Amino acid sequence: MSMALPIIEYPQYFTATNLEWQKLLKPDKYKDIIINSLRFLVQDNRVKIFAFVIMNNHIHLIWQMMPDNDPGNVQRDFLKYTAQRIKKDLQTNHPKVLEFFKVEAKDREYQFWERNALSVELRRHEVFTQKLEYIHWNPVKAGLCNVPEEYNYSSAHIL
Repeated sequence: MSMALPIIEYPQYFTATNLEWQKLLKPDKYKDIIINSLRFLVQDNRVKIFAFVIMNNHIHLIWQMMPDNDPGNVQRDFLKYTAQRIKKDLQTNHPKVLEFFKVEAKDREYQFWERNALSVELRRHEVFTQKLEYIHWNPVKAGLCNVPEEYNYSSAHIL
């Protein structure tokens, strides 16, 4: 009897953008929703996080799916959960802002993330390193800090 080996996924560079590049994630409370969701995915043994940055209107990650976790399902669940949490807060505390995310769609009333998030397998160390640098320097290039380690919502800050 042969035992099936788990499928090992390559690390992935993942980018998700807020609808129409709106600065939905500017308030720290929404960045915290992202952090808490990523923390849950790690604790639930779905992903390993190598790097992240949460900007005002998009996020970049390098993550790797743990065995028996489908990347598409994890991405979908992550984006859906964070959208639901943000929507709930907007309904309660900022109903006028919520209206900026109203869409004419059959399957939803509001949309917070662009439909086609980018996900690229990182099969070579050089590409992994390039994406890592890009992620950590993103807030510096955006003028949010002087060095990557100063930006609170980045893995450069906690390394």
